[in-house]
Amino acid sequence: MKLQCDVEVVNRMLPTYGMKSRGKGARAVLSIGRHLDKATQRTNIYLLICTAKDKSGSKYKLKENIEKFFTWFVEEGKATVRLKEPAVDVCLSKADANSLKNFLSAARLAHRGSENDTLPLSTLTPVRARDVEKPKKKLTIVSKKDYPLTSNFPYSLEQLQVSYCKLSRVDMRMLSLKCLRRLDLSNNHIKKLPTTIGDLGCLAELVLHNNHLEVFSEALCLSSLQRSLQVLDLSNNRLQVLPAQFCQLRELVNLKLDNNCLLRLPFHIGRLSKLCYLSAAHNKLPFLPGNFRKLSLENLDLFGNAFTQPNPLDHTIQLTFPLTLQEMASRAVLDLRIPYGPRVLPAHLCLELELAKTCDCGQACLGSYIQTTVNMNLHSVSHTVVLVDDMGGTEAPVQRHFCSLTCYSEFLDSCLQRSLR
Repeated sequence: MKLQCDVEVVNRMLPTYGMKSRGKGARAVLSIGRHLDKATQRTNIYLLICTAKDKSGSKYKLKENIEKFFTWFVEEGKATVRLKEPAVDVCLSKADANSLKNFLSAARLAHRGSENDTLPLSTLTPVRARDVEKPKKKLTIVSKKDYPLTSNFPYSLEQLQVSYCKLSRVDMRMLSLKCLRRLDLSNNHIKKLPTTIGDLGCLAELVLHNNHLEVFSEALCLSSLQRSLQVLDLSNNRLQVLPAQFCQLRELVNLKLDNNCLLRLPFHIGRLSKLCYLSAAHNKLPFLPGNFRKLSLENLDLFGNAFTQPNPLDHTIQLTFPLTLQEMASRAVLDLRIPYGPRVLPAHLCLELELAKTCDCGQACLGSYIQTTVNMNLHSVSHTVVLVDDMGGTEAPVQRHFCSLTCYSEFLDSCLQRSLR
C-alpha cells in the first residue's frame, strides 16, 4: 500500500525541551509493508516514509503501535496518525481523499495485527526522485499521441488543457480532479457536456472553443458552477439557444458566444451583474432581450448579427380583457416580491414566473403584454463597443414589453415627441 502526499513527522517530546517543530511538510511516499527485524528475527509490518532528502526512508512499526487516528479533515486530504513508540505524530496533507482513506484503513488493519490476504502490502524499498516531486499543477496536451490512455491525470492539477485530440466527449477521469480551476477542451469534437462537470467546485474557467456543442444543459446552470465559474468560452460551436437558467451563473465575468447559431440571448441576461466582457459576434440574433439594458460592461461585440430595423409601431399584442386570474395572481407575486418555489407552486408556474417580462412602468407581465422593439445605443451598457455592422453603427434593436394599453400609449407619445424635436 502506497500513498503520495505531504508529510510532517512531529516529535511530541519537543515541547518538553522547549523546542518547536518546523511546521512544514515535505513531499513523501508512504508505504506499508513487511520488514525483517534483525534483532528478533521476526517479520513485522512497518510504515516507511521516503522523502527527496531521505530516499531510503524512515521506518515505524505499526502493529499495536498506533495510539490514535485524527480524520476530521480526511475529505480535504488531511489526517494525522499518532504513534506510541516513538512518540511522534505523522501529519498527512495534500493527499487524494480516496487514496488517503484506503491508506488509513490499511494502517488500522496493520495496527490490529491483521495478517490475512486482504491487507494490501508493498515492498519497502527506496523511492525514485520523480516519486517525491511536488504535485503537478498544470498539464497541457495538444496532440492525440500524447493523450494518456492507461494512466490517470495527476489529481493535484489546477489547470488542464486538452486540445486537438479529437475528443468526442469529456473524459470522466477529468471530472475527478477536484482542484481543477481551469479546464480547456478547445478544438475537439465534443457534442455534449456531462452534468458532472458541475461537481468541479473550484472551476473558474471553462474553455470549449471550436467544438460541436448543440446544447448547454439546465443542470450545469444550477450546479456549483453558479458560485465558481467566471470565464466561459462557447465560441465556434452549434448552439441555437441557451436555457433560461443560464443567468444563474452569476459569477460570470467573461462570456464568449461568437460564431454559433444563436437565435436569441437568455431572457434575463441582465442578471449577470458581474459580467464585464460579452462577445456574441456572427450569430443570428434579430434583437436583444429587454433585460439586456441592465448590463454594465467593459467590452461588447455583437458584430455580424442579423439585427432587424425596429419600428415602434410594429408590435405584438397578447393582451386579454379582463386579465386572467392566473395572470393577476402571477403579477401580484412578482410585484409584491412574495417568495415562491417548487415546494409552493407547480414547476411550470415557477418557470413562467422566472420568464416574466418587466413593463416600462416597473410592473411584471407574463402571458398578457404588448411587445415591440426599439433601437438602443450600445454605449449605454458598455464602455467599449465593437461596431455592429460595416456601416459604423453602434445601435441594436432591443425588446420592450408593456403590461397594458395605457403604458404602450404613453410610450408611443414619448416617441412622437422625440421625433418632433
